[in-house]
Amino acid sequence: MAKDGVAVTGIDRSAAMLSDLRVRAARARVRITAKRGDMRKVKLGRRFPLVICPFNTALHLYTRADVEAWLARVREHLLPRGELVLDVNMPIVEDLADPPGTSYAMGDVTHPKLGRVRYREVFDYDRVRQISFCSMCFGEELVTPLAHRVFFPQELEALLHYNGFETTALYGDFDRGPLKQDSDVMIFHARRR
Repeated sequence: MAKDGVAVTGIDRSAAMLSDLRVRAARARVRITAKRGDMRKVKLGRRFPLVICPFNTALHLYTRADVEAWLARVREHLLPRGELVLDVNMPIVEDLADPPGTSYAMGDVTHPKLGRVRYREVFDYDRVRQISFCSMCFGEELVTPLAHRVFFPQELEALLHYNGFETTALYGDFDRGPLKQDSDVMIFHARRR
C-alpha cells in the first residue's frame, strides 16, 4: 500500500514487530507511520477512510469485551463512510473436535536458529472459551505456543452488528469469491451504521 503512495499508519503492541516494520519500510524506501499500542485502547486523534485488521489479528481478541473495545476504537478512527476490512480463519469443526493433544506432522522446515528440523503442531480446543491452543514444535528443542479465538461466520457478523457496524461484503477467499463450506478464510467488509 505504501509503495502505491497510500499513507499508512501501522499499530502493533510489539516493539519488535514495529522495529521490523521500520526496517522493511526503510529497505523498500516507503514511509509508514508506526505506532506502538493495543488495538483495544489506542487513540490516534484522527480518522481514516480504511482500517484493516489482516492476518488473523482479530483472533487474538479472546473475549467479547476485547472485541467490543477493539470495535469501539475502530469506530472512533473511521471516517463517516470509512470501511473496516478484516480476515480470519474459517473454523473447521472437524479439527476442533479432535481429542486434546492431537499432533499433526507438518514435515521438515528451516528454523532461523535451529537449522533444519522436523516441525509439528499439537492442538487443544477449549470449547467453552472458543480458543484453539497450538504448540508449534520445532524439533524437540523449541515449542512456541499460539492461541487463537475461534469465530464462526454468523457470530462475527452479529458481533459487528451489535457493535454498530453493517457488513457490506463477506468473501471466502482473497479473490472475492463467496464464503462456502470449504473456504479457508472469512473476509469481512463493514461500515459504521
